[in-house]
Amino acid sequence: MALDKKQRIIDASIAVFQELGIEKAKISDIVKAAGIAQGTFYLYFPSKLSLMPAIAEIMAQKIVVRLNETPENGPVKEQLVGIIDAIFEVTEMHKDLTALLYSGITQTEHVREWETIYDPIYSWINDRLERFKEQGSIRDSVRTVYASRLVLGLIETSAEQNYLYASTDSQSVQEYKEELKLFLFAALGVE
Repeated sequence: MALDKKQRIIDASIAVFQELGIEKAKISDIVKAAGIAQGTFYLYFPSKLSLMPAIAEIMAQKIVVRLNETPENGPVKEQLVGIIDAIFEVTEMHKDLTALLYSGITQTEHVREWETIYDPIYSWINDRLERFKEQGSIRDSVRTVYASRLVLGLIETSAEQNYLYASTDSQSVQEYKEELKLFLFAALGVE
């Protein structure tokens, strides 16, 4: 049951933050939405901003779930396009949550936790890049541990530029993705 209360707090905080904004939201708003006592909140979180890593973990889980749906076999280009599409789809589907995270986590000391929270995604991409390297499908000199972070950063930033900062139409998004694919293929040495 304890985990249930923690999850209720996290879910309620997302709804409250999206409705009121992080600055205006109060812990009393969150506990009311969660249906718990205010003291219970403090058993799990010392402040409203300390919720940000838990919210970031939810987003990271959504990305990993979608990445796991991408094809594991076939041409490397198709697999890379699957990764791009997966991250773009999650960003588009959860743009409010993504925007909330960026506005909230940067206000806290928890921004340092971002890399740890994203470790499962980096690991997933690193494993895929290692497989490509073993197959001789990407440059032999690719250092996958670093490349996995660069690949995620490039794709995620591109998706965010399209869905969070610009009001682009689907044609523009497709053109952007096409340029992203070419750039990524060239960087990894995919023929």
